[in-house]
Amino acid sequence: MRTLVLGLALMVLPLPALADPPWAARLEARLAALEAGFDGELGVMVRPLGGGERFGWRAGESWYLASLIKVPVAIELMARVEAGEMALDERLVLHESDYVDGAGPTNWAPPGAELSLHELLVAMLTVSDNTAADMLIHRLGLAAVNRRARRLAGGEGLGPITTLLDVRRQVYGRLHPAARALGGMDFIELQKRHSDATRLDWLTGRLGGPRQALQLPSLEAAFDAYYATDLNSGRLDAVAELLAALGEGRALGPAASARLLAVMERTTSGDRRLKAGFGPGVRFAHKTGTQRRRSCDAGLATLGEGADSRRVVIVACTRGEADVERSERLLAAIGRAMREVGLLEP
Repeated sequence: MRTLVLGLALMVLPLPALADPPWAARLEARLAALEAGFDGELGVMVRPLGGGERFGWRAGESWYLASLIKVPVAIELMARVEAGEMALDERLVLHESDYVDGAGPTNWAPPGAELSLHELLVAMLTVSDNTAADMLIHRLGLAAVNRRARRLAGGEGLGPITTLLDVRRQVYGRLHPAARALGGMDFIELQKRHSDATRLDWLTGRLGGPRQALQLPSLEAAFDAYYATDLNSGRLDAVAELLAALGEGRALGPAASARLLAVMERTTSGDRRLKAGFGPGVRFAHKTGTQRRRSCDAGLATLGEGADSRRVVIVACTRGEADVERSERLLAAIGRAMREVGLLEP
């Protein structure tokens, strides 16, 4: 049976001993039942703001975060804007070398198009635009993004963040070292192949070698080898600490925090995940993450209005299930369980 994480056991920062929140045992039982009927594992971290309550389910384990890493990119951008070092109306030129496969409007813009930092921020967060994310990372610098992310997460709970293009190079480079030199347009072509077999055929054709030259037997093995690293991974309690820093005004000032959270409330990539189970009356400023056998949803839920409102950081991930729709249904069920046990009451 999984351990209910309360108090110092999974805290990134020292805190006094805490009493179990009244909903904790009920939520633990619900998560146990959900995981028992799921072809994989789930992880959850809950952290109400303004109090000492904590709840975790596998929250101290390392999880692949996928596009959740775009939240630290957004925080770094808004911090630089807040400091007067950048402006959201600054425009970047889209080059052919910038394109990365994935959703979002940036890939439909032609080379030479000029896109504002604000346009890239909104696309990166609301529809998880990978090209927009990498353009922002190149403008900000990976070292700066990682420094701020580690500090806000409380230390060593987050692994190194990379570009989205490097994710592809890391995965396919485990099949063949020459794949580490492929560009974004190569991976866009590769993603047009809809089965592992046709992707491996395309890869070996592009690299000019036989299938036998691949160093691993399958694409599944390549992803497993990549997930075994700490790249773009982290503990869910560390992710919650970073989001709490944003929600409590420790990451950004009030105006920048409000502006960023307002963009995150417009996220559409997670309509069938946690907030599908939350029901009415809950605003959720969040970001999703999806990759092979990995799905996440994390953000700040606001319950009620005005003086009666309260806010809760919620992070949830799944791993092992190949069907994204099944993972999304599980995340929705986790959200529904949180509502039914009383966690989401104002």
